Amino acid sequence: MAYKQPIPADEYARIVERDATWAREMYDSLRANPDKYMRFNDKAGEMIEIRPITNIKQMFETSVANWGDRPAFWEKPSHGEPYRKYDYNDALTRVNSLGTALMARGLAGANISVVGDNSYAWATAYLAVVCGTGVVVPIDKELQQNEIENLLVAAGTEAIFYPAKFAPMMEQIRAGGRTDVGLWIRQESEPEALNSAETGVSELIEEGAKLLADGDRSFLDAQIDAERLGILIFTSGTTGTPKGVMLSHKNIATECMVATTVIGIRSSDIFFSFLPLHHTYEATCGFLIPLTQGASIAYCEGLRYIVDNLAEAHPTLFLGVPLIFENLYKKIWQNVRKQGREKLLLRVLSVNKVTKKIGIDLGTIFFKQIRALFGGNMRLIICGGAAIDPAVIDGIKAFGVGAVQGYGLTESAPICALNPIDDGKSDSAGYVVPGFRARIDDPDPETGIGEIVIGGDAVMLGYYHDEDATAEVMEDGWFRSGDYGYIDDDNFVFITGRKKNVIITKTGKNVFPEELEYFLGRSDVLGEMMVWESSSDKTDDTVIAVTLKVDPEGVKEALGGDEAQDSIDALVHAEVDKVNAELPIFKRIRRIYLRGDDFIVTTSKKIKRFEESNKEGREI
Repeated sequence: MAYKQPIPADEYARIVERDATWAREMYDSLRANPDKYMRFNDKAGEMIEIRPITNIKQMFETSVANWGDRPAFWEKPSHGEPYRKYDYNDALTRVNSLGTALMARGLAGANISVVGDNSYAWATAYLAVVCGTGVVVPIDKELQQNEIENLLVAAGTEAIFYPAKFAPMMEQIRAGGRTDVGLWIRQESEPEALNSAETGVSELIEEGAKLLADGDRSFLDAQIDAERLGILIFTSGTTGTPKGVMLSHKNIATECMVATTVIGIRSSDIFFSFLPLHHTYEATCGFLIPLTQGASIAYCEGLRYIVDNLAEAHPTLFLGVPLIFENLYKKIWQNVRKQGREKLLLRVLSVNKVTKKIGIDLGTIFFKQIRALFGGNMRLIICGGAAIDPAVIDGIKAFGVGAVQGYGLTESAPICALNPIDDGKSDSAGYVVPGFRARIDDPDPETGIGEIVIGGDAVMLGYYHDEDATAEVMEDGWFRSGDYGYIDDDNFVFITGRKKNVIITKTGKNVFPEELEYFLGRSDVLGEMMVWESSSDKTDDTVIAVTLKVDPEGVKEALGGDEAQDSIDALVHAEVDKVNAELPIFKRIRRIYLRGDDFIVTTSKKIKRFEESNKEGREI
């Protein structure tokens, strides 16, 4: 992070040398590593250049030097308008002006929050803080007012960037007087729209530009220690004390160098940014890593505009979560069946699998319409956040779009493992890439399953102002992930479930709800679901239950329009029975509850497992 007060020049020189030495050694080790999955040129022979990265500021400035005139950010001014592009030079000018103004306002070393939709304004505010001013604190835009206020208090936030739609909420938080915020910065607003307590971002940019013109170098020459706190991310916004993950510039620099060698990111790539930027997954993988390689980032307008924006931006990479890709894949096949073309498509897929081996891809003709759903230029989708059905990964790849999944946690900035584009394992969460470390703690002698423990330079510094919580998960630089799984002989990670979710039967067997949900989720009939442990009325046996919603399209297709409740209930039972038939007795689902209401979910759309009302439904 930047320092509140400058440190002596000789001491800082030692810090700079230390960080540069580490970055050079990391770079050299990656370049020299013989691992077959390390990519320094793609199939077309284009070089995938990496370089030593010491901190986020140095990363961004060197990217501007390399690709200044290339577009960095694509944004829609409003729906219906074409994308507007901001090049790397534009972005650096804005960042330097904003950062200089923040320094002039006495915010050196301060914790500064950013909240709002994914946007050029959000990205440049983030960079203006982390590239020399202080510690950036991204906040989930979906949180309620009291939750955001709690985070501002917990973080000791001294300034906050927010869009105009958040102004009424921020005024109420300001009036409450609980926070340390002294600078309330409204993004992209005309001066007359501001209230008396607000400062417009345009005012700060003008102020900073003037200071720069007058020779102010406080931000340009800001001292940054790559091993100190630079990014503070809260994993919970609930009432009470939230948990803040402390990440350093070194954590992010590790990700920027290592991940690029596996995916092979190049400056011609266009990333499609859909997931919220306050999450480390999108912030690191869909924002900072693309900037490292001179790539472009096109912002999606929202869930309802995904298909439209894909067609407009023609992106090459798309980061998402299983729900997005599984639903999209399911819809593709439902539409194919409606058109009566399922058998034809299956035959083409079968033939194409053979012809591709001799360099003939029939997909350019037969899958053109399907590829158009991804924008027509997609070379790779990356799935994270949870396990995805490997059949979906393989299915998307069969249509000619690359697909991989990775494994990560906020506490590891976030990547722990990542499948390579070629020769990966679709049922694996990812490969432990050189530069990352992972091991299994206390593995089961029969299955090899145990807790996944993560090591390496990407692991967090700890939890903010919470030494007890840090001590619970950190030991000698290793982080206990809370995930259960195993690592195979090829160094690929397989996740079986979360430690806190595991159901232990009366006979001592472990049942992972995520595993059962994965098997059930392969059905076209079953929609969202949650597997849980129910109590038994008659015996001491463990009873596995599932509460679920049906997929209306899948039910309609399966029943041919018969919407009688008895028929739907029988169909659901039949789908669960299919899964049970393939499971050992102790894992079988004994109770089924059907619900019509939506599940209560987190802001990242994951079902809250310990919300009792999520178990409710009509038993069938």
